[in-house]
Amino acid sequence: MNNKFGTILKIEGALLMVLAGCMVPSLLIAAAQGESSSIMGFGSVIAICVITGFILYHRFKSQSRQSLRSRDGFLVVAASWFIASLAGCLPFIISGSMPNFFDAFFETASGFTTTGSTILTDIEILPRSDLFWRSFTHWIGGMGIIVFITAILPAFGINGQIVANAETTGPTKDKIAAKFSDNSKGIYTIYFVMTLLQTLLLKLGGLTWYDSLVHTFGTVGTGGLSIYNDSIAHYGSAYVEIIIALFMFLSAVNFNLYYLAIKKKNVLQIWRDDEARLYFLVTFLAGGLITIYNFIAGGLKELGQTMLDAFFQVISILTTTGYVTDDYDIWPTFSKMILLTLFFIGGCSSSTAGGIKCIRIVVAMKMAKLGISQKIHPQRVIPITVNGKEISNSTAIRISNFIFTYLLVLIIGMLLLSFDGHDFVTNLSAAGTCLGNIGPGFNMVGPTTNFAFYSDFAKFICSMLMIIGRLELYTVLVLFSRNYWNDNRVR
Repeated sequence: MNNKFGTILKIEGALLMVLAGCMVPSLLIAAAQGESSSIMGFGSVIAICVITGFILYHRFKSQSRQSLRSRDGFLVVAASWFIASLAGCLPFIISGSMPNFFDAFFETASGFTTTGSTILTDIEILPRSDLFWRSFTHWIGGMGIIVFITAILPAFGINGQIVANAETTGPTKDKIAAKFSDNSKGIYTIYFVMTLLQTLLLKLGGLTWYDSLVHTFGTVGTGGLSIYNDSIAHYGSAYVEIIIALFMFLSAVNFNLYYLAIKKKNVLQIWRDDEARLYFLVTFLAGGLITIYNFIAGGLKELGQTMLDAFFQVISILTTTGYVTDDYDIWPTFSKMILLTLFFIGGCSSSTAGGIKCIRIVVAMKMAKLGISQKIHPQRVIPITVNGKEISNSTAIRISNFIFTYLLVLIIGMLLLSFDGHDFVTNLSAAGTCLGNIGPGFNMVGPTTNFAFYSDFAKFICSMLMIIGRLELYTVLVLFSRNYWNDNRVR
């Protein structure tokens, strides 16, 4: 076998063993709860993953020193997310919790991609171990499966930088380092600390340790899968909603900014970032407008509750988390249009959030401003700058191409979903929420409903949209290029 594919299979073997280890807590919970079907499900899948991973690791051990080329990282990452979703759904199928493959795959892909969409009509009847695994996939996928395992790739003799560059999000080079450098250690430390802190704060709010953990996984991973049918509204607690909203907001900020702020001991480092400022502005502007309009138009709730509901849903959708505390599908049209707009923005680059990302919106807005200025002053040369640094024309073109491709994939996804024959808003929001890794949409996929009514074909399309969106389009789409598979072409 080609050395390249041998090395790739080696990495996938490592991934399977990592996934097996990640399933152990769910197996222990199943044993503690006496959930025999789940014990069988997790136990058998752990065994399959360990054995398969071990075989792949040793079969291609001699090729472990083979360095991957830059484009090989795309195949590794795309394959890893698909394999993780495939392996991760097997416990649900074997235990009988979700016997339909497409349902189980959809739910697992939704977890790993931190989307938060679901096909479950009654979440609370699932075994606690299955619900724990369902939420834990958020936490694993939040920082990225590949970035998660790149800490061990150097031990395999594999160039992890190439792999992580293909997986990490955002158009800048300020990404999470693939090798387990001081930078990546610092970022992972922040991720762990945020997880621990939110868990403790939710426990202080009266939640059980189990509830605190699973909702923390969904928050810091900006996933949004809850263990209750009515999501966060189940608790009826302003304290819980505020804590979750706060950590959703923090988790969608570029983690590199946290690292730099701590390293330089200057929290203003975050505010100086153009992307972060736009993210803050959009959050407070959208939340403020919805609060005012809902209070004036509806007036059914006091101002404080109206504000809490508005800001919670704005933060939940902008950060692409997807938790809900109120049925925003019955809000006034103006408020729903604001939420729909947030579908196409998302959080910051190098965060756990999905969407187009604020940094691209910043550049697109500056490009639009430049276009207007050039109509007035055709000969004037005005550079596009981000954080005081001029960005190259090639970077600007890549961002424009990304936004166009994003909208094109959205349209194609919506067209494919339309074969099921549902209404326009349902299909648009379903495609948008899956591609943007958001969670709930509008109408039939709104905050009080789910994706269960879709056909198996549509569920698979939605699953693919989740993975494509999480990997920022090109990581997957490049694999469909004939030139990608031609080794004789220059990269």
